[in-house]
Amino acid sequence: MDQRPNSGEHADIRLWLRLLYCASHIETALQSRLTAEFGMSLARFDLLSQLERAPGGLTMTELSRQMMVSNGATTSLVDRLAEDGLLERTAHPSDRRTTIISLTPLGRERFLEIAREHESWVIGLFEGLSGEAKAELLSGLGALKQHLSS
Repeated sequence: MDQRPNSGEHADIRLWLRLLYCASHIETALQSRLTAEFGMSLARFDLLSQLERAPGGLTMTELSRQMMVSNGATTSLVDRLAEDGLLERTAHPSDRRTTIISLTPLGRERFLEIAREHESWVIGLFEGLSGEAKAELLSGLGALKQHLSS
C-alpha cells in the first residue's frame, strides 16, 4: 500500500513551509533593524504597540493575551520598559489587586519614533512585489485567516 501523500497534501505542506520561511525572514529582518537602530527587541516594540492602541492602558492579563505570551514573559518586558521610563504601572481604580500598564509621555514619543521607521522597513520588504501580487497575497491570507478562525 502506497503511504506517500498525494500531490494536494504535498502542496499544503509546501505552502505551510513557505509561510513559515517568509514570516521568519521578515521577523529576523525587523528584529535586526530594531536592535541595530534602537537597541530594542521586537517583543518590546510589540508591547509598546499594544499600549499605544490602548490609551487607557491594559492590565497585565489583557497585555499578555493580546501579545499571545505568558504573564511571566510580559512581566519581564514590563519591568525593563518601566526601568527605561517608557511605561508606568498604576493601581486599578476598582480592583487593588490589578495593575494598569500604560505608556508614559516618553514611551509614546519613543514608540512613535520607532514605529515610523518600522513602517518604512516593512514597506521596503514588500517593495519588490507588484500591486497585483500584494493584493493576491492579502486576499489569500485573509481567506486562510477566516478559515482558521472558524
